[in-house]
Amino acid sequence: MNYTHDRNWGCRISDEHTIRGLRALVMENELLRVTVLLDKGADIYEFLYKPLDIDFMWRGPQPLRDPRVSLPSGPRENGFFQDYYFGGWQEIFPNGGAACVYKGAELGQHGEVSIIPWNCAILEDSPGEIAAKVWTRTFRTPFLIERTMRMKSGSAVLFFDEKITNEGREVMDFRGGHHPAFGYPFLDGTCRIDCPATRVETHYALDANSRLEPDKEYDSYPVVKDRNGRDLDLSAVPPPEAETAEMVYLLGLEDGWYALTNTGRKAGFGMRWDRKVFPVVWLWEVFGGGYGYPWYGRTYNLALEPWTSHPGGMAKALERGAAARLAPGASLETSLLAVAYEGLDSVKSIDGEGVVS
Repeated sequence: MNYTHDRNWGCRISDEHTIRGLRALVMENELLRVTVLLDKGADIYEFLYKPLDIDFMWRGPQPLRDPRVSLPSGPRENGFFQDYYFGGWQEIFPNGGAACVYKGAELGQHGEVSIIPWNCAILEDSPGEIAAKVWTRTFRTPFLIERTMRMKSGSAVLFFDEKITNEGREVMDFRGGHHPAFGYPFLDGTCRIDCPATRVETHYALDANSRLEPDKEYDSYPVVKDRNGRDLDLSAVPPPEAETAEMVYLLGLEDGWYALTNTGRKAGFGMRWDRKVFPVVWLWEVFGGGYGYPWYGRTYNLALEPWTSHPGGMAKALERGAAARLAPGASLETSLLAVAYEGLDSVKSIDGEGVVS
């Protein structure tokens, strides 16, 4: 521990925090405060836009729990992800969606890295710029995953540089994605989604309260036909009383970005990424319509998730030949960003520096 002067202006960074017993990294500047849970997946627990006091991250009905000391009553066939899912933003790897067995390894829902501890090193700490690197190795597969996060003074942008390495001596398939979820009070019936998608595919198994038919393709976005043949605008967010739950894939991206804007507050959250690495956005929505484990009708949330492939589940991706793969010793590197903005009703683009138009 360093007993130096604690800067309280410009950019600030510290990995000396704990939240409910979990080590946490806090990065902030004049506009943003981002909290990363080092002992649980390097999850982004908080993405707070200070000028409007908006934390975009959803907090689910299940509170944040320490996986090391909070044990469920028994194992689940699909893995432990849902038992420890509090909301927020997870990195999902090397499986996405339903559990599977791959090369003899049982991989739970949404893979390995979101419920294990990560290492952390602060790379830069000045009033003008801060940076930290976090990394971990998977338990049941031979991957090293590294993420460097950077923030600059006066900018509401969080920059990411990521690297995944196959440390094994055989070819490895994988799924990878980012899982930021949004909820009340930011999310409400005035929100809209902007995304340069041109096609939509529904998940092969949908909730009974879905407005859409499962395993169906549409050559349009955002308007598609619902299960009753009526127009449904997927860019519009319904209110909590909608009692719906959806899982769809936004395809044919003309560029790699999306924006979620609360038009009532004229504020929003956006992401930009390399669409060659993440060519699809998973859109998961539970607008009061998710019943049974784990929601029991208690949630109003959505997630917009850049992914390497679709549909959910490594087994399905392998069947389609859609899983990404790395040769022995090979690495994949990419960059992305997240940005908070205000003063807009809709978004036309987000560039590589986080400028929202």
